[in-house]
Amino acid sequence: MGRWFALSVLLLIGGAMVSVWRGWLDVPAEWSPWAPLDVKAVPNWLTGYKLMRLRSDPELCAQALSSSGLRVTRQSDSPDAKCPLIGALRVQGGEVALSSSFLASCPLAVAYALFERHTLQPVAQAVYGEKVSRLDHLGSFACRNVYNRESGALSRHASADALDIAGFRLASGRSISVLKDWPGQTRDAQFLRQVRDGACEAFSVVLSPDYNAAHRNHFHVDVGRWSVCR
Repeated sequence: MGRWFALSVLLLIGGAMVSVWRGWLDVPAEWSPWAPLDVKAVPNWLTGYKLMRLRSDPELCAQALSSSGLRVTRQSDSPDAKCPLIGALRVQGGEVALSSSFLASCPLAVAYALFERHTLQPVAQAVYGEKVSRLDHLGSFACRNVYNRESGALSRHASADALDIAGFRLASGRSISVLKDWPGQTRDAQFLRQVRDGACEAFSVVLSPDYNAAHRNHFHVDVGRWSVCR
């Protein structure tokens, strides 16, 4: 009996998915696995899947980016460089200003926009009752191996798939630094931990000072194929 029930449920789910894919069943875009990601929509259990699809579909990524509100400029491709960049963007900011613009792949830019809208600002409002006005970072693109080793795997920074976030400035002018404010149980430390945890919903990898000493002064966030939140 249980086996037949399970089979019936699987057939029902499969039929529903085929109906959505074929357009026979009309559902809101945020609940359709095949609809483009809308950065402004509240994330749900399909958001991670939609973010993953962006890595191999530039057109779909461009559609998602158009809903992000980010100011970006497209960069010239450099296919013959030691660390080639294809379809890279220069992110100049959105609602939150940046300490400087940064290079990003399209998937990184979309993930950043999702993080800014659905993690960073809500956490700041909950903890401080005000918005973040600026994000300070240590850079994104760098043609190097992991930890600057002479040999080994290329860093996600080498493909503009990673960003190192160093701190934040609130609308009141208050500054929060990963290096100075992570230790302890202060309100700033709690804010940083909530931001770190929320970032894991938008990025594939989030590494904080809890990971190792190399990250004592920043959050490393990237959109690689591994999944780590620490």
